[in-house]
Amino acid sequence: MLFYLYEYLQSIDFPGVGMFQYISFRSGMAVIFSLLIATVFGKRLIMRLQKKQIGEVVRDLGLEGQYQKKGTPTMGGILIIIAILVPVLLFSRLDNVYVVLMIVSVVWLGAIGFVDDYIKVFKKKKKGLAGRFKIIGQVGLGIIVGLTLYFNDDVVARIKTPVPDRFEETVEGEIKQVMVVETIKAPVTNVPFFKNNRIDYSSIFSFLGDKAEAWGWVFFVLVVIFIITAVSNGANMTDGLDGLATGVSSIIGVTLGIFAYLSGHAVYADYLNIMFIPHSQELVVFMAAFIGATIGFLWYNSYPAQVFMGDTGSLTLGGIIAVFAILIRIELLIPILCGVFLVESISVIIQVSWFKYTKRIYGEGRRVFKMAPVHHHYQMKGYAESKIVTRFWIVSVILAVLTVVTLKIR
Repeated sequence: MLFYLYEYLQSIDFPGVGMFQYISFRSGMAVIFSLLIATVFGKRLIMRLQKKQIGEVVRDLGLEGQYQKKGTPTMGGILIIIAILVPVLLFSRLDNVYVVLMIVSVVWLGAIGFVDDYIKVFKKKKKGLAGRFKIIGQVGLGIIVGLTLYFNDDVVARIKTPVPDRFEETVEGEIKQVMVVETIKAPVTNVPFFKNNRIDYSSIFSFLGDKAEAWGWVFFVLVVIFIITAVSNGANMTDGLDGLATGVSSIIGVTLGIFAYLSGHAVYADYLNIMFIPHSQELVVFMAAFIGATIGFLWYNSYPAQVFMGDTGSLTLGGIIAVFAILIRIELLIPILCGVFLVESISVIIQVSWFKYTKRIYGEGRRVFKMAPVHHHYQMKGYAESKIVTRFWIVSVILAVLTVVTLKIR
């Protein structure tokens, strides 16, 4: 909103408003505002949740320090959502299709998580919203994102492609193949570790001839649905220890912000041989608000937590990360960048699958881990909660660095 005020003030030569044209300034302001909202209003929200007796329901899992968490206010994800949306609405361009998609994602998944928490807290149903309804909601968002990227004319990518049999001599005397810049609408994404690091989803169906493009988009939408569902649920499973999901998400957010800035800058994208995505740099403002909101929430969510985010926060954080990665065409890097979420999800899948299999074969279910997700396994082994969280953060930093390094590993 303030961006449009800036345009008016600029027309009357108001001094100092020129700063609003810079992504760096608006991103910095988004971080500051989101931090202030999360920290200043966080205490008030906690007190209000306590007054309404919106506390965590604790099951007897035999974990150390478990009962100390009983009654801790939950649904704190509301604070994260507010701390993201307010700065984004103030400092980003609201006519940008990528920003609009991110706002829709926040509201959409926040609503699903809120309904789930509401059923748990107020209806006293421990299972919350039925899993099939969560999946339906995530699939719905995936369809919205996928089809918007297909039909919206502002969603394009610019890539360099070699001209066959044409070479030129550089200033340094090197002979290089002539390259031409193409603006494409196809469902293309970056592929890590390869020199010509891009793939068109339509190429998978090249044997279908003229129908390849249509089937490529269908496949792309299915991939979008899968990624949103997987990452959103992965973040939800990771949210089991004080500050774990919040800290990991903020680390991932910093990495995504770097990629958004590079992908939206023609010079850097050309130098790093990645796709240049026009208008995507505006996403840096959104991610700045995301980082500020998660770090601000961590002020109250770190051990011992004064508030939990609940599904309102965890589903939203995972969904934001998934959609953001898709928009800047690095969804194939998610297994590395979101490695913690991936391991947490896989640990649950392994535990449940092995238990069911052994129960069918031996008549008694057996477990691979002492408890799943895997962070509870380490708790059962006697590790302090704060130590587990810190080490998971360190792993996330390593994975984030590795993700950035993929820009130069070809």
